[in-house]
Amino acid sequence: MNRSGWATLIILSCLGLIVLFDETMILPAIPDFIRDFNISYSTSSWLLSAYIIAAAVMTPIGGRLSDIYGKKRILLIVMAVYIVGVLAGRFATNIEFMLAARALQGVGMAMFPIAFGIIREVLPEKKLALGQTIFSSTFPGGAVVGLVGGAAIIQNFGWQATFLAILPVAIVLWLIIVKFIRVGTPAAIAGENAADGSSVQDGRRIDMKGTMALAATIISFLAGLTFLEGGGAGTDYRAAGLFVASGISLAAFIVIEKRVKSPLLDFKLMTSRSFLPPTMILMLTFMSIFMVYLTIPVMVRSPPPLGFGGDHVAVAAVQLPFMVVLLIGSVMSGFILNRVKNTKLSLIGTVIAAIGFFVLLMFHSTTEMVSIGLTILAAGLSLTITGAFNVILISLPMQVTGIALGMTLLLNLVGMSVGPALAGIFQEAYQGTAPGFEGLFPTENAYNWIFIVASLVSIASVAMAVFVSRKKLMSATTTWNPREPGSDGHV
Repeated sequence: MNRSGWATLIILSCLGLIVLFDETMILPAIPDFIRDFNISYSTSSWLLSAYIIAAAVMTPIGGRLSDIYGKKRILLIVMAVYIVGVLAGRFATNIEFMLAARALQGVGMAMFPIAFGIIREVLPEKKLALGQTIFSSTFPGGAVVGLVGGAAIIQNFGWQATFLAILPVAIVLWLIIVKFIRVGTPAAIAGENAADGSSVQDGRRIDMKGTMALAATIISFLAGLTFLEGGGAGTDYRAAGLFVASGISLAAFIVIEKRVKSPLLDFKLMTSRSFLPPTMILMLTFMSIFMVYLTIPVMVRSPPPLGFGGDHVAVAAVQLPFMVVLLIGSVMSGFILNRVKNTKLSLIGTVIAAIGFFVLLMFHSTTEMVSIGLTILAAGLSLTITGAFNVILISLPMQVTGIALGMTLLLNLVGMSVGPALAGIFQEAYQGTAPGFEGLFPTENAYNWIFIVASLVSIASVAMAVFVSRKKLMSATTTWNPREPGSDGHV
């Protein structure tokens, strides 16, 4: 690998550091947002859901636009939107403004497939695995730094300062990318595609109708979940109406996806045993993890006896082992994969994660036991992600790998958005008072139900992993017929 390739890899890997720093540093402040914006616990889940929904919408759009107008140009535009979102977060004075800021920050998630596309261009094939490991490790690395640094900043300067902390770093990185990153032009790439027989025009199609229908489906469904916690005839009707709207949007999405040539979700691929089971494993895993993701800061900072009565730093201390083990596991799982079959690795990971959830369910009376449960979860999560993603990469033919990974990311984001909403419902449904403190706080029943549901979801992911480990998934490569409609580069 030449110096230019190394420099590009290092520069773009910094994107993972700053975005995950930004995403993780607000976790200890979730109770502050609930108090300052006077919102319910279920509404607070939108602090994560707004971010994730924007990411789900913009990631496929950003990838397609980068093919049309150039990876560097679109990467810089997406980064600029992200920077505006970070700045807007600093000046948010109500939940509506903050959710808009979080959505702009979520657009920044579209940077990562574009950045990895650039890395694939500048790295030789033999070094791509190393580059992927380095690039991916920055995500948990940024989360570790964000959790510790964010807690300290919030404790001493308030949650508003967390956004200002990352803003100059993001601006400097934007300028560095402008000056030092060099990638091929769209015209040159189009020429290469034409040379290997692929269609240039196919890359220019953006499934905007499908994207908007999917966004409407997710948003209306999550909004319906939020209204469920309120009770009363009025909220029941609103929730029912939103669920009906979600069903209609889903039906429209299915119709659209069956007709377009470059769909977000190709239903032919969804029937593949090499794709759907490992993708479901990932989606269920992320849904259960993100249920806990929103819960722990509230549990730690709620006053006793309903919580542990900790501060921002205490939240970081409880969650830090999770982040550190996730960082180490993300790096080590690649080496473990050389010794353990990928289907077995995902099975081992889901079993370990399920054990972690049951530890949280049975022994969450102390911060130490919560931390141990989270640590077990992190070990299982790192193995599950590596194993399941490799099942998808290895078992499917090369011509469908791109759309398969895009669909996997999209469904993972759906799981991430549903998890916090479910946790918020339980936190709002079971509340009580603490002596000497004003307001209502989630009770033991809320946490029990959250951990029960997360445990059940994790059991479902274990069942999926057992199914995957018993199937000969490589048969998909030999049975795939590229002459069938939609089986070209777009499945």
